[in-house]
Amino acid sequence: MTIQTGIAAAATLDRDEVQHYSRHLLIPEVGLAGQQRLKNARVLLVGAGGLGSPAAQYLAAAGIGTIGIVEHDTVETSNLQRQTLYTINDVGRRKLDAAAARLAAMNPHIAIRQHHARLDAENARAIIADYDLVIDGTDNFTTRYLVNDACVLLGKPNVYASVFRFEGLLSVFGLDGGPCYRCLYPEPPPPELAPSCAEGGVFGVLPGIMGTLQAAEAIKLIAGVGAPMRGRLLRMDAASMAFSEFAVERDPECPVCGEHPSVHDLADLVQFCAGTSTPPGTGRDIPAISPAAFEAERLGSSPPVIIDVRAPGEHAILHVPGALLIPVDDIDQHVERLQPDRRTIVYCKSGVRSARAVQQLQAHGFHDIASLSGGVIAWAKAFATDAALY
Repeated sequence: MTIQTGIAAAATLDRDEVQHYSRHLLIPEVGLAGQQRLKNARVLLVGAGGLGSPAAQYLAAAGIGTIGIVEHDTVETSNLQRQTLYTINDVGRRKLDAAAARLAAMNPHIAIRQHHARLDAENARAIIADYDLVIDGTDNFTTRYLVNDACVLLGKPNVYASVFRFEGLLSVFGLDGGPCYRCLYPEPPPPELAPSCAEGGVFGVLPGIMGTLQAAEAIKLIAGVGAPMRGRLLRMDAASMAFSEFAVERDPECPVCGEHPSVHDLADLVQFCAGTSTPPGTGRDIPAISPAAFEAERLGSSPPVIIDVRAPGEHAILHVPGALLIPVDDIDQHVERLQPDRRTIVYCKSGVRSARAVQQLQAHGFHDIASLSGGVIAWAKAFATDAALY
């Protein structure tokens, strides 16, 4: 299968390009015609993080003529464990600027288009419409569903991947006759099953593998090589280095790509990675406390019981003095250690897991309880400024 690129007549390669791409030209299935298709192609990367970094580098190396990048973040030290586009010298710099400079240095024969924005329902159509194919390098459900819906509505292939801890997933959605992301996941998961993007953690090399596979699928589609991952979902377990594949069928009842679609325009979903203390869909607010008010209570004459609901490894990096460590998944088994009539404050990294824990403890009769807004990171930035953040 070959996708149609935006320029009908393929431009020829000059002498330098022939030398640059000579190893592609030697492959009969690619050859001059395939490399010309790559040169004329326009590929959009949504996100230049763990997945987008390797994908962008291999797209640039392969000679994709125009690479667009949608990104609004700046480089942080914690990115460097997996986001290989950047170096320590880029910390604090706009990711777009650092990525564009790196890719231009890799290949002077390509154009880099920068979209400094957060993709949303207002701008997604206009941005995606100008490209032949989209690589989804997002890390949250809001943008993932938005990318899927926009690609289906605009008829653009969507090369999808996601990573969590040691697990990676890969597929290609939006191809003729094939499924879309909503055929696989019709609705976003409940908030309690959607860990914060910054809290879940990821094995550093895994995004490199999955992002490289995304680039491979994009290059194959454009050059017309091999069989794409249409209707197939690849799962990688990096811990055991095991790969498995599952069939994904197009759902005729899918609200986006089904026989009678009900989605005809884009809409932003609830932001699942915002670290809110009011989990969407709970039907009620979760009591929350600011870092300043928490610190005042902690140092007061009647300090509250403080519970850290993160994993032990996170607690070892940074914790509030005197906090009890009870991971959120173990809360129900350790209620007897606590006193429902005592003032209790729960915290995690950013506020998502602690909100869930507050709900669990409320079910056990805790009434004077609150979740620390912004988590231990917000507290440390204000009151433990020498602490190591993660």
